[in-house]
Amino acid sequence: MSTSTTANKAPNEAGKIKKKPAISVLLVEDDRVFSKLLVDHLSRNNYLIDSAQSWKEAKAFLAKNEPDLILLDVQLPDANGLDILSEITPQIPTLILTAFGSVQNAVTAMRRGAADYLMKPINIQELELVIERVLENESIRRELQIRKNIDNRPQNKFIGKSDALMHVKKHIQAVAQSDINVLIQGESGAGKELVAHAIHKASPRAKHGFIAVDCCTLTEDLFESELFGHEKGAFTGASGQKKGLIEGAKNGTLFLDEIGEISPSIQAKLLRVIETGIFRRVGGTKDLRSNARFVVATNRNLAKMSEKNEFRADLFYRLSAFIIEAPPLRHRPDDIPLLVDHFLKNHSFSRRINVTVDKDALHDLMQYHWPGNVRELKNVIERAIILMGDSHVLTSEHLVFNYPNAKTSSNTVLSFKNEPTLEEIEENYLKKTLIKYSNHRGKTAEVLGISERTLYRLVKKYKL
Repeated sequence: MSTSTTANKAPNEAGKIKKKPAISVLLVEDDRVFSKLLVDHLSRNNYLIDSAQSWKEAKAFLAKNEPDLILLDVQLPDANGLDILSEITPQIPTLILTAFGSVQNAVTAMRRGAADYLMKPINIQELELVIERVLENESIRRELQIRKNIDNRPQNKFIGKSDALMHVKKHIQAVAQSDINVLIQGESGAGKELVAHAIHKASPRAKHGFIAVDCCTLTEDLFESELFGHEKGAFTGASGQKKGLIEGAKNGTLFLDEIGEISPSIQAKLLRVIETGIFRRVGGTKDLRSNARFVVATNRNLAKMSEKNEFRADLFYRLSAFIIEAPPLRHRPDDIPLLVDHFLKNHSFSRRINVTVDKDALHDLMQYHWPGNVRELKNVIERAIILMGDSHVLTSEHLVFNYPNAKTSSNTVLSFKNEPTLEEIEENYLKKTLIKYSNHRGKTAEVLGISERTLYRLVKKYKL
């Protein structure tokens, strides 16, 4: 059994064009001269080649590795290539090579699962074209399979022309063409997933899959299985092999939302994938390779979490190679009229009756703090449409805010008509801080420098 061969061992020099990702191939061929010819040529074209001279050697290799493609000779010293196709996992496309070809053999090979069938002597250029076509078809098949379990609802476009939004768009265009990892930070509802979609669509990976994972919605064990996949029998209920989302995102983008919520053990495994591109399915022994691009998002401060050992510092540094801040809606109020218009025109009811917004209602919308950001604005408009009934004009009476006391403040500012007591200052400041952090008591307590128990006591005292 030969070791992997590639002509891309030397590090890329500055200024050189980046080569395409290496494709791993197992060549099962007993003709040493022909084998060396293929290995030498394909390795010069950035293929990672391993070769075996018998089916026994090939099986030993496949027990520990999973290549992207197998080139399989029909006449092997210990097996017939057509007979052993059924023993090769269907997830690995296999090209049959033979010097003793016939129409019947070709039909048999295809029926038994071969991706294609080539006659010797092999035309090298034709072989490369066939490999590219087979791998492209396999990539499409995998994406269609993985998307059966993924929410692929159409995503809204960026709405707005504010300076804050233009700044984000500029960063998206700058980072999209690279494969660098991206960390998107921002409050809940600010549009972090929308930023991730925009990065993917503007990148060379746009023709491949975009897979989004909400790290908050899965338990640790389930998350590991979903992310890395699992082998048959890996745990109770694992009745078959399952490919994970990392494999499903091959050549594409894997978006991990709320990355700050994953456990330390998952953080360690994710770090290994990002550093080496290598991972294993749950219960597996084979090293698999990933070339997915990682884009992650969080509404938490990962830098502070890493300082407190609540999040791995080495993983944070890997993920934060490029940081984009998704601005809260209160920092781009000029976009509110455009967003309102968009939500009205795209609602099934308001689109039919041509709804307009009066000045007072628009003023209230512009003055509101929007702790829930764009997501909250969408909810407020949808509620207003319901309350409007048959009316064609949306007024202030139709607006129901989640935190009505936040209407007139974009920051935590105190204002009083007369000199306030200390208790009044405390109550007012506590109320506005709770509003600013969407009633998140942990964040509010941290900002105020008090314990959550003390915060609970104050909330109860002032009946907030």
